Amino acid sequence: MHERLSFHIKRDSVLHRLNPLTKLVLTLALIFLAFTFPWYWMPHLLILIAVIPLSLLGKVFREFWLTALKLILPAAGFLFLMQAFFQPIGTDVIFKFYFLDITSESLMFAFKNAMRVFVMVSAFTLFLLTTHPSELMSDLTRRGLPGQFAYVIISTLQIIPQMQAKAQTIISAQRSRGLDTESTFFKRAGSVLPLVGPLVFGSLVEVEERAIAIEARGFTSKHAKTSLHEIPDSDFDKILRWILFALIVFSIGLNLWLS
Repeated sequence: MHERLSFHIKRDSVLHRLNPLTKLVLTLALIFLAFTFPWYWMPHLLILIAVIPLSLLGKVFREFWLTALKLILPAAGFLFLMQAFFQPIGTDVIFKFYFLDITSESLMFAFKNAMRVFVMVSAFTLFLLTTHPSELMSDLTRRGLPGQFAYVIISTLQIIPQMQAKAQTIISAQRSRGLDTESTFFKRAGSVLPLVGPLVFGSLVEVEERAIAIEARGFTSKHAKTSLHEIPDSDFDKILRWILFALIVFSIGLNLWLS
């Protein structure tokens, strides 16, 4: 069975065809606009006019919302509850539970921050779903980023799917040896320890293998690097990046001016 070593979903879409750096700048622009734009409803608007349309444009709507239901919404919901109950602002109490209370001000504050987190994680999710790590690394190194830094970035993007793939392999191997991983909760909890050991030690071995791979690929070489696969960078990509940079600067400047 082929193991997926990234979140990338191969599709033929406008978003997939964009230059990796353009998609990275787009991701940063969405995050900066959500966190720095002074208008309260900006994160909510970004979800409607940017996040959802981009998931449709990239033909990853289904995969994106499955990820949202499993990861993004629970994280944003937990943050919302914590800040709504424990943020000591406002006096207009609208809900009280023992010593905990929610004010209208803390509710609005929690809702805004939860939506900001939703936009931030959604932007990175769309980036990972539509950008192959190798293309990102090739494009960054072509622009002058040292190979070691590019490798760190790519390894960070790949660490979760790699751990998932390794964990599934270990689970399958342990099941073949009679380990019970599908019965009651307590038996499954007791089955965790035989899985953790191989996962951790296997990851440590991979660190050494990756270090050898870095040397074998000449990452420390001072000579100019070439690539068999050239990443296209159209005029549209360049114009779009400048527009996104301008939006980021405008958002930060407006925030500083109004503060």
